[in-house]
Amino acid sequence: MSKIKILIVDDEKLIRTGLKIILKSHEDLDVIGDVSNGYEALEFCKNNDVDLVLMDIRMDICDGVLGTRLIKEYNDSIKILILTTFNDDKYIKDAINFGASGYLLKDSSDDVLYEGIRSSFYGNIVLDKSVASKVINKEQTVDTKSISNTHNLSPKEIDIVRLIANGLTNKEISNELFLSEGTIKNNISNILSKLDLRDRTQIAIFAFKNKIVT
Repeated sequence: MSKIKILIVDDEKLIRTGLKIILKSHEDLDVIGDVSNGYEALEFCKNNDVDLVLMDIRMDICDGVLGTRLIKEYNDSIKILILTTFNDDKYIKDAINFGASGYLLKDSSDDVLYEGIRSSFYGNIVLDKSVASKVINKEQTVDTKSISNTHNLSPKEIDIVRLIANGLTNKEISNELFLSEGTIKNNISNILSKLDLRDRTQIAIFAFKNKIVT
């Protein structure tokens, strides 16, 4: 069985030790290292085959936002899942814009953390529900018609982009829009082609940058 190779990044050794104990209980996860800041995380990624980085946000020397940017610039295929006690909208938006696959709080249950790691690894956006309300500004109006014209996206495709950014799976999107999963998959393929993007994470980043999420 192929395991997801994980690097833990946190400036508190006790937190790193606790996370290792939790994650090592799952047979499909392999914690291959732990470091204390973003710079160390980048160096570790350069010298090891890392699938996913579990990254704290507020750290001395190099925080999780900068660490995310550096790692994604080095190797965009490495998934980064932010894990922190701080529910801070600016940190959330910055981390997502730099390519983080999601954001969970440290008080999440072990099951939520495990499923978040798996979901992030397989290309989905993972957002804690309390975090999502911070990222998604419901009072903000967006000119979706202009976005549609600029990027040749249909209203249905704009809706799918928005729902992906909200962390919905294909099945959940199909239920929301009353369309088959096959239709949703085809639309996502078209969206990726039109925007010249590679995966769902990049679609979500596009949504945040263009303020499509509402």
